[in-house]
Amino acid sequence: MPRLPTPITVSTPPDNRRALRRRRTGEAAMAWTFVSPAVLIILGLSVVPILWSLLLSFRADDLVTPSRWVGLDNYRALAQDPHFSQALRNTVLYTALYVPASMVVGLLLALALNRRIRFVGLYRTLYFVPFVVSATAQGVLFSFILDPEFGAANAVLHHLGIPSQGFLDDPSQALPVLVAISLWSGTGFCLVIYLAALQDVPASLTEAARLDGAGRLQLLRHVTLPALRPVTAFLLLWQTIQALQAFDLVYVTTKGGPLGATTVIVYFIWEQAFKNATAGYGAASAYVLAVALGLIGLVFQLVRRRQRGAAV
Repeated sequence: MPRLPTPITVSTPPDNRRALRRRRTGEAAMAWTFVSPAVLIILGLSVVPILWSLLLSFRADDLVTPSRWVGLDNYRALAQDPHFSQALRNTVLYTALYVPASMVVGLLLALALNRRIRFVGLYRTLYFVPFVVSATAQGVLFSFILDPEFGAANAVLHHLGIPSQGFLDDPSQALPVLVAISLWSGTGFCLVIYLAALQDVPASLTEAARLDGAGRLQLLRHVTLPALRPVTAFLLLWQTIQALQAFDLVYVTTKGGPLGATTVIVYFIWEQAFKNATAGYGAASAYVLAVALGLIGLVFQLVRRRQRGAAV
């Protein structure tokens, strides 16, 4: 029986391995040289402030005099603070009104503009333009429009025979008015996202449903809405986070008034930290908000995973 040839193995000489190791080390050092500015910026502007504010939440600090350690006293005070409770209620109410309304209106506009009509590009642009306007500019604009004495809104109501309204100066109207202003700008984002998702709905499903005799409502319920479910989950999470962090519009228009009717949680944090000079107390309230946002994100992730598991 003939012997099989001995396999030939090629081994890297020690010198070549050292050279290869040195070259890889040099490449890694060069890569870190280019990446290090971005890493330093991230550490300096995000990681370090997060850790510093966490430490600050356990101290009594006015950012001027030396601070002192108070442990969980700031968090205990928050649990008994009626102004913090009011800010939480206002934030929850603002979120409950704004998020579903923005998504429903955005979906309806997307369905209306997902057709071949004249000037559809112009209509889409006009609905999206308010979204790119800053909240500060929106606040200044609507402060003039809704001024109780000289605003254009009350002038129109006067011509219609309707009594003048307080709008942002009325505690019962201020928060719903802020929601309406936010809808004017925030609906454009939902419109664009839904419109992009509608254009990705398979045409074969739509045609098959029409051949089976499905009407518009049945087509919307059984074909369109199920196809939009991932986008709806994303918008629900995104709009909720945005609503919970509302600040600019409140600061420009009402500054938390009247009588605290529009004091949301982020404005409360700013007020405590910089207006009342209780930075530790403000940091504690900020971490309450951070924990709430983290829990909301975690719940959404768990729901999405359960839905994916059920679909599989």
